[in-house]
Amino acid sequence: MNPIVDLRNIRKVYDSKVAVEGLSLRIEAGTMFGLLGPNGSGKTSSIRMMIGITAPDSGTVSLFGQPFTREALRRVGYLPEERGLYKKMKVMEQLIFLGQLRGLSPAVASARAHAWCERLLISDAVDKRTEALSKGMQQKIQFIASLLHEPELIIMDEPFSGLDPVNAALLMDTLVSLREDGKAILFSTHRMDQVEKLCDEIAIIYKGRLVLEGGMQAIKSRYPANRVHISYAGDGGFLRHPAIQSVKNYPGQAEIRLNDGADAQALLAAALAGGARITSFQVVEPTLEEIFIETIGSNVDA
Repeated sequence: MNPIVDLRNIRKVYDSKVAVEGLSLRIEAGTMFGLLGPNGSGKTSSIRMMIGITAPDSGTVSLFGQPFTREALRRVGYLPEERGLYKKMKVMEQLIFLGQLRGLSPAVASARAHAWCERLLISDAVDKRTEALSKGMQQKIQFIASLLHEPELIIMDEPFSGLDPVNAALLMDTLVSLREDGKAILFSTHRMDQVEKLCDEIAIIYKGRLVLEGGMQAIKSRYPANRVHISYAGDGGFLRHPAIQSVKNYPGQAEIRLNDGADAQALLAAALAGGARITSFQVVEPTLEEIFIETIGSNVDA
């Protein structure tokens, strides 16, 4: 089966600045894909080439198994980082208008928009002007607008921007449901915790180049499970144990990184022997945030 997205060795230069250099990516149907990188790394440039806002200077872009055409965009939903709503229009009028731009009849656009507003708990806002809504509410409206035409490829640049934890969780659940329906979803965000929860695959780019890619679990399995999260009361003297490489000590808990080859059980024994009362002791694999920082750091030094 052909991938939904297939980028092959794409390159983009603005004036004398190389924004993207030799990037290749494949995104399959039913996959949640995280595109990660520091600010200015080339994420947005890559997305813009993917959907034809700009053309690559070299390399190829294929969508749905075919070389890129404007016609393919009928099957794509895009939520840009910058909001593009009409501030003076009422929410429902705006959603119907945007649905029509995607080829929907007013009746279909209205029905779908009302259903989505109910699903995302904003039905009481449909008759309000956009300018009267909070940033989080506007983000949900734009989220809906990107989905009205039922796209097969959904691209979201910082989709959780401006959302409180409750609404961020609501959008996360929605994205999971769309993936289960077979949609391919690409999103770019700085929220590593959300990527770690949601994504099947990730790619990290730095200075326009791909520096790490693959399945989330496969990537994490490359790193030793040498992190310990511990909750304790009493004497914290065990945090000076020679097995510890580094430690972040918070009130009543600590996040520890062990030296290579160190025995976590020896640390636990030392804590108990020192009189600390341990309420939780977990040996964990590195977080995506730690992998991200380590990957970027190694490429800065290279």
